[in-house]
Amino acid sequence: MRLVSILEVAVCKFAQEKHDIQLEAIEIQATKKGFEGDITIVIFPLLRHIKAKPAVLAETIGSFLLNNVEQVKDYNVVQGFLNLSIVDHYYIDFLQSIVDDKRYGFKEPSQTSPKILVEYSSPNTNKPLHLGHMRNILLGASISKLLEASGNRVHKTQIINDRGIHICKSMLAWQQFGEGETPESAGVKGDALVGKYYVAFEQQYQKEIQVLLDKGLETDKAKSQAPIMLAAQKMLRDWEAGDEEVRSLWSKMNQWVYDGFADTYQNLGVDFDSYYYESDTYLLGKNIVANGLDKGVFFKKEDGSVWIDLTDEGLDEKIVLRADGTSVYITQDLGTALLRLKNNPDMTGMVYTVGNEQDYHFKVLFLILKKLGYDWASQLHHLSYGMVDLPSGKMKSREGTVVDADALMIEMKQTAGDLAKELGKLDGYSETQKNHLYHQVGMGALKYYILKVDPVKRIMFDPKASVDFNGNTGPFIQYTYARIQSILSKAAPSKIKFKAEEITMHPKEKDVIKWIEMYPETITQAAAQYSPALIANYVYELVKRFNSYYQQLVILDNDEQLRQFRLALSCKVGEIIHSGMGILGVECPDQM
Repeated sequence: MRLVSILEVAVCKFAQEKHDIQLEAIEIQATKKGFEGDITIVIFPLLRHIKAKPAVLAETIGSFLLNNVEQVKDYNVVQGFLNLSIVDHYYIDFLQSIVDDKRYGFKEPSQTSPKILVEYSSPNTNKPLHLGHMRNILLGASISKLLEASGNRVHKTQIINDRGIHICKSMLAWQQFGEGETPESAGVKGDALVGKYYVAFEQQYQKEIQVLLDKGLETDKAKSQAPIMLAAQKMLRDWEAGDEEVRSLWSKMNQWVYDGFADTYQNLGVDFDSYYYESDTYLLGKNIVANGLDKGVFFKKEDGSVWIDLTDEGLDEKIVLRADGTSVYITQDLGTALLRLKNNPDMTGMVYTVGNEQDYHFKVLFLILKKLGYDWASQLHHLSYGMVDLPSGKMKSREGTVVDADALMIEMKQTAGDLAKELGKLDGYSETQKNHLYHQVGMGALKYYILKVDPVKRIMFDPKASVDFNGNTGPFIQYTYARIQSILSKAAPSKIKFKAEEITMHPKEKDVIKWIEMYPETITQAAAQYSPALIANYVYELVKRFNSYYQQLVILDNDEQLRQFRLALSCKVGEIIHSGMGILGVECPDQM
């Protein structure tokens, strides 16, 4: 039994024997730096069940654990925190017990494990993916791996916004200005070509607005009467009416974009299990609204529009069907949610990875589904995240002031290559090996820089700062992993094995093993909070502890048992770095 479980059982026993109380949850965490102890029990949550002063209760529990748990050798109380000192042999035995566990920290899903859908990416087909999409994609992909590591079955999905006025803008601009240009003839990716015409539309639109303004029209009228906008609106009506020519152009340009997206996803190392398309789902949800009207969940206004009143929940009235009978986004999302359930009848929950500007939308969506009687609505989660900013300011797609995802990946690879050449550590590498390493380091820098930040916070992205071999960066962690592989290759151990009773552990070793022991809890906590940042910062702290240990002690010691013990410790640190960074989608090269 692991230490956390041992302590949980003991504290529950204390509560039962001393206070006749059944405890459900006990908060345990690593002892904070600067305080004596190895592991800490947080007393404050227990005060809801046991009436006492925090320090007195901590003292009583500490005394009980000292007398009843052989692993506890001492304790101290700091306000509402009970800091426990653990005997060394526990950690030595613990390391020995996990030496051969290559999946340490992971819970393996089974056919009966909860199935969670994770939606991410979900781009528009009028432009290439950009830095803003990158955070969405990397968060969604990492959350998928994180939920799977915590024992869930995961299904990765997205809904592609492939219809609407914004799509018609690119189509119309290509029709008017493209002169038959294709990705092949232009020598560019299809999504980049379509995005070029989205910008071209906006440029022409602004020119036409100015002409109308110069003629004396008010701004709103000028915007609504600009010929190119009127033409785009007509194209959308023609699309909805099934016009063959418009539909053919739409299919062709969308395919250009899909091909471009596929290349970007491959370079990012992400994939999906299913795709939904707005062109297939935008009419869904009308039957749900009709059923909701019958149940009294929705109400109809005099103009025929249908609404839901959420004022009792602190929100407001929300339209779910326009007066002319057409859907709004919430209608479509209701329909898509039920379609996904139909396609995945064993689904137990879903995560929507969408920026925080849609917080209100998802509150409304989940509330409506609950009011309609869908029990699984309580298992829906909006993974809300902050925007990504650049030193130059906010990105705007229509003005073409975005950081293209493909260009950014190329820049990251080049930056990694330039730094590697400066350090001069790639002697003997072939050009193919160098390029592969540059990609691993560049992508590792990008992914780690974005994912180490709590999702709710905005990010100021600095490419150069992300590719740094010092500090809390991907390359710093990758370099430590490569160092460990170098040590293991020099030792060339056939099988690492040590006798626990012959080991005298150094405080630096204990410091590393204590952190190793927290890995399963970190995965569980990160999954519960939908926060890859907890994994990123756990790995960084592990690397810092290992490097401190490495600098002070000789791993390949002359004493065989000590040598084997330190190799086992190094090997396990390497495995956790590899698996933790793997949750973030970061590759760890064996050599750097």
